Amino acid sequence: MNAALLVIDLEKAFVLPNSPFEVKGALKTIPNCKKVIEASRSHGMPVVYVKRLYRGDGSDVELVRLNQWLNAGMPLTVTSTDLLSAEYVDEIKPQPGDYLIVKKRFSAFFMTELDLLLRRLGVEVLAIIGTQTPNCIRATVYDALSLDYEVIIIEDCTSSQDEEVQKANIRDLRNLGCIIISSDEYVMSLPNLPSKRLLKRAREVLKSKVGLPHSLVDVDGRRAVLDRW
Repeated sequence: MNAALLVIDLEKAFVLPNSPFEVKGALKTIPNCKKVIEASRSHGMPVVYVKRLYRGDGSDVELVRLNQWLNAGMPLTVTSTDLLSAEYVDEIKPQPGDYLIVKKRFSAFFMTELDLLLRRLGVEVLAIIGTQTPNCIRATVYDALSLDYEVIIIEDCTSSQDEEVQKANIRDLRNLGCIIISSDEYVMSLPNLPSKRLLKRAREVLKSKVGLPHSLVDVDGRRAVLDRW
């Protein structure tokens, strides 16, 4: 299987009620997330947990979030506990054999080893769950698409602060080319996830010489090769 499951930011500080960083829609997605994670593991699919974790002195907190972080009691550090904890909620804790990526910004790819890990695992398709959709999920999707991964969003395993924002972002992600499915559809499809076979199609195009990649053209009276390789 050339797919992996990405679990984004389902930490106690983002999920538990009354946390200063709570994402209102996150808690209700946990049962579906658990189902998806367990099904993925049972089929031998890599499960990659991504978490936000800051230094205790705040030196790596985003400037736009620094005041919020300070006012919230400096959550999401290695010493944070209870409602401020960076630990994943109990129902979906990482298990031996899972992978862990620590990120400092919205995208799971930004200044992390995620792309290196996925390519080493031979991953071409990324299924994504977690919170929250307009921020970390969306930023991760942009980078994944830019890096030519095919992306599946499991809609009822993602969340936003309100339903209107959630629906608008899911619509945008679908328009970007993501496959949008439910947790039940995901589980039923295993081990063969839905795919547009985009990488296969791209390779076919290259092999067919569509676009004449090695054609010669005249540039300022000189002959030059079109493609840069």
